[in-house]
Amino acid sequence: MTSAPADPPVVVVVGAGPRATGLLERIAANTAAGYAGPDPAFVLHLVDPYPPGPGRIWRREQSPLLWMNSMAEDTTLFTDETVEIEGPVVPGPALHEWAGIEGRTFPDRRTQGAYLRWAYERARAALPPGVVVHEHRTRAVRLEGPREGPQSVWLADRETPLTADLVVLTLGHQEAELAPEERQFTAHAAREGLTYLPPDYTADTDLRGLRAGEPVLVRGLGLAFVDLMVLLTEGRGGRWTPEGRYVPSGKEPVLYVGSRRGVPYHVKLGYRLEGELPELPRFFGPAQTSALLARPGALDFRADVWPLVAKELGWAHYHRLLTTRPRAFAVDRAAFESGYAAADPYDGSLDAFVRTAVPEAADRLDLDALDRPLAGWTARTQEEAQARLLAHIDADLDRRHDPAHSEDLAVFMALLSVYGQLMRLGDLGTWWHGFFSFLASGPPGPRLRALRGLAEAGLVRFLGADMTVRAVDGAFEARSASLPEHAVRARALVEARLPQPEAGRVRDPLLRGLFAAGAAATGDGLLAVTPQDGRVRWSDGSTHPRLFALGPHTDARGAGAFTRPRTNSPAFRQNDATARALLAGVAGLRVSGAGVRVPGAGVARAGAGEEGAVSEGGGGGSGAVASASAPAPEAASTPASAPLSAPLPASLGASEALSAGPESGPGPARGPGSASVPTATSAVKESVR
Repeated sequence: MTSAPADPPVVVVVGAGPRATGLLERIAANTAAGYAGPDPAFVLHLVDPYPPGPGRIWRREQSPLLWMNSMAEDTTLFTDETVEIEGPVVPGPALHEWAGIEGRTFPDRRTQGAYLRWAYERARAALPPGVVVHEHRTRAVRLEGPREGPQSVWLADRETPLTADLVVLTLGHQEAELAPEERQFTAHAAREGLTYLPPDYTADTDLRGLRAGEPVLVRGLGLAFVDLMVLLTEGRGGRWTPEGRYVPSGKEPVLYVGSRRGVPYHVKLGYRLEGELPELPRFFGPAQTSALLARPGALDFRADVWPLVAKELGWAHYHRLLTTRPRAFAVDRAAFESGYAAADPYDGSLDAFVRTAVPEAADRLDLDALDRPLAGWTARTQEEAQARLLAHIDADLDRRHDPAHSEDLAVFMALLSVYGQLMRLGDLGTWWHGFFSFLASGPPGPRLRALRGLAEAGLVRFLGADMTVRAVDGAFEARSASLPEHAVRARALVEARLPQPEAGRVRDPLLRGLFAAGAAATGDGLLAVTPQDGRVRWSDGSTHPRLFALGPHTDARGAGAFTRPRTNSPAFRQNDATARALLAGVAGLRVSGAGVRVPGAGVARAGAGEEGAVSEGGGGGSGAVASASAPAPEAASTPASAPLSAPLPASLGASEALSAGPESGPGPARGPGSASVPTATSAVKESVR
C-alpha cells in the first residue's frame, strides 16, 4: 500500500517590506539556478498588515510631499557583478532606470513604494511552480515551538497558527514603549491640556494638536524633523515662489527646534567623485575586524574600535587631498603614505604625524569638530543663535555641493566601507550609528534650503545644542547649552525622532516573547544574529537552527534603508546567504520525508501575478508578537560555519540541513532634486500602485 505524500515544507516570513522583498528575490534566483534541486516545492507565507514590497514606510497611502532620502540612482534591489555571493547574480534596474527619471533626483516615497511593489511581483513570478505563496494582511502575534521541531506562528485574525519549519523575521524599524521622561511628559500633557507627541514615524503622527501661529518645541534635527517641517508648512497649504521664498498659508505653527548637536544633519553631497579613488578598505578591513573579534571580553567601541575607524576615514580624506591639493602637505606623497601607514592610531602618534605633515588645521580631518560643531559655543540671545545656525547651514550647503572639497565624498565612501566591516562585530552601541547618520544620511539639498527659507520666514527658530525640556505649570519649557540665559515655553512638544527600543522597552510583542524565551538582545534592544546569514542567537551562545532575522531590528543592521549599486552591499550578501540556508533547510526536509501541516485555503501560486493575492488575513496594524520556547544548546556535530556553495546533497538529512550555513561569517520647488513617477507612466507601473 502506498503511503500518502508528505506535505511540503513551510517557511514563514514575518514582515513583507523591502527586506523581505530582497530575500524573496534571492530565493527566486537560487531556485532558478537549481540550488534547491530540480523541482523545489515548499509553501511560503508572508505576514504583514501592509502591502508586500513597500510595507508600512513606503506604502502609497502617505503624503506625496514626503521624499526619499536617497537619490534615485543610489537605490537598487538587484545584484551586480560587484556583489560577492554564492548564489547567482541577477541584474535588474535601479530606481531611476525603472521609473524613467533623472538619477540624481530624490523621488517621493510613493514612487519608491511602486518600485518595491514591482520588484516584489517580479520576484514572486520568478519562483518555480512548486513554490506556493500566501499573503496574510495581518500581524503575527506569537511564535513558539521547540528548537528541534516545527514552529507555530500565531496571527492576530486566526484561531489556529501557521505551522512552520523555518521562520524569518524581517520586521523593520521597531516601536518602543515610552521612556520614563516620555511617560512623565505624556501625563503632564494630559493633566494640563497640552500636546505631547513622543517619538514616532512622522508620516503616521497626528499633527492636528499643533495649532496655527502657536509656538511648538521640537527636539531633533534629523530626518524625522525634516518630515515634520514639510507636513506643517507645505502640508498645510504654504507654497514656494520660483525665487525660493516661502509664502505662508497662515496655518503653520512656529517651531522652536534644538537637539544634542544643535545643527541639522549634513546635507547630501551634490557631486560625483572623479579621478583616483581611495583604496578601501585599507586600515579597517577583514583582518582588523578578525583581530578585534579574537580579543577576550567585550569590545569598547571608543577605546578599541574607533581609533581604527578614524584612521580609515582619515586615509580616505588625505588620499583624496593628496590628489587634489598636494600643496596642503609638508611632505611628499610617498613619505605621507608610509608615515600614515606606520603610525599607531591608539597611542597618539597618528595624530602627531598628521599635525606635522598637514600644517593647516583647515586641511585636516577633525572628526570631533564634525560631530559636535557647536561644542563650547554660547549665545546671549536667540537672534544670535539664529544667525549662527543660518551661517552654518549656508556653509554646509556651499561645501557639500563644491567638488573642490571632494575629500568629503571620499570620507563618505569610507563611512560606507566601515559600516560594512562593523557589521561583523555586532551591536556596538548607538553613538556610531548616530555619527554615521549625521555625516552620511542627511537631507537632500532642497530640504536644507527649505529649512533656511522657513527660518527666514520666522517659522523656525533655532535653540542650539544640548537642548533640555522640563514640565512647568501649563507648559513645557526648553533650554540649551548654546543659549544658557534663554528659555522658551510652549503648550506643545514634539520628539522629532524615531523610537529607540532599548532593552526592556521593545513594544513588539513577538520580539518581547523571544527575548523572554532566551533570544539574545543587545543593550539597545536589538535582536542578536549571526552577521553572515541572520541566524538568531540565543543567550546561551547557541544559534536557533529554525529562526532567522534580517534588518534594522537586528545587531547586523546595515548603513541605510537601501543599497547603492556596485558597492558589494552587505545586505545582498546577507539576503543571499539566508536564502540559501532556507533552501538547504527545505530541501533537507523533502529528502528526509518530514511532513508538516499546511493550513489555509485560497492559495496564490507563484507566478500568478494578480494584484493583492491575499489568501487569508485582513486587518491590524504593524508589528508581531511572540512567546517562544527556549531551545536547547545547539549540537556541535554540524559546524554552523560550513559554507553553502553547492546544491544540497541528497544524502543530507533534515536535522543537518537545518543547522548548515555560515555562522560568522531654495526653495524646495520640485525640479532639480526631486521627482515623482506620474500615475500613468506605463501600464506596468500603474498596476503596482
